Amino acid sequence: MLLQVLEMVLPVLVLLLIGCWCRYKQIFDLRGLAGLKAVISEITLPVVLFNAFFTARYSMTVLLLFVTVYLGFGLTMAVGFGLRRLTAPYGKFLPFLLTGAEGGMLGYALYGLLTGEQSGFAMVDMGQTVFAYTAFMGMLKLVDGQAVSPKQLVRNMVTNRCFLGMALGILLGATGVSGLILAHPSGKIVSALLPAITAPTSALVLLVVGYELNLKKELLKPVVVTVLLRLVLMGVLLAGMSLLIFRIVPFDRNLQIALMVMYALPAPFIIPLFADVGEDGEYLSTALSLHTLCTMLLFAVIAAYAVAG
Repeated sequence: MLLQVLEMVLPVLVLLLIGCWCRYKQIFDLRGLAGLKAVISEITLPVVLFNAFFTARYSMTVLLLFVTVYLGFGLTMAVGFGLRRLTAPYGKFLPFLLTGAEGGMLGYALYGLLTGEQSGFAMVDMGQTVFAYTAFMGMLKLVDGQAVSPKQLVRNMVTNRCFLGMALGILLGATGVSGLILAHPSGKIVSALLPAITAPTSALVLLVVGYELNLKKELLKPVVVTVLLRLVLMGVLLAGMSLLIFRIVPFDRNLQIALMVMYALPAPFIIPLFADVGEDGEYLSTALSLHTLCTMLLFAVIAAYAVAG
């Protein structure tokens, strides 16, 4: 079993280390990093999301997961607002570090390494993605002092390629059009094309994450408190979701793995992109970096669970 776990964990660790090495040796600079991020966010990740939802199986279970994941993250955000004093003077963005999950840039990559496909993770990520572009984004802009309207939230969604990839995949998958396409003789072309585009995503994502790992010693106290709070809240969500979901639907090991990956992830990396973080920028970066390291440790545990079955 140890060898099977290492087969899953070592590629992640090696790619993270290569990313760190690229930064240390300046194999590529920040402009190169921005280029890699653009390739991921504008090309490969939208196709990953499209493919995951295009091939997903739709049922009442998916609807149940959507509602419960969305409400669960809403609850942890509310708890975060009540705990802001614990990380003073960095409490402004604490609620956003205690909710949501970096499914796009990390979740699909890790789940794919565990199972060899991504549609299983799409089932739990749908609620998270919609939460990120509605409640999460709306509250983030309000906290940042910006006026926000439903029209602006919709505009953010329809101009984001990742959201559009997910939406198109859901439309074709839920209506059964995807099945018709794949059953047609030309469907073999689609089946060959999509994996060819999505294949580099995991490696590119892990290189970027490794490049950006950054731990500031002077911020460790509030950061450690933040990460511990998130780990506790996500543990509670995982336990509660597992008990609720599998009381209603039959136990599914891959679904359990998807939930474990979801709640092991760090908060969404989009916080600095949509808010003026100012002096809190280093705190956010350090908190996301430390939790990413925790995610890698938890990934080893999830991998052991995955091969044990």
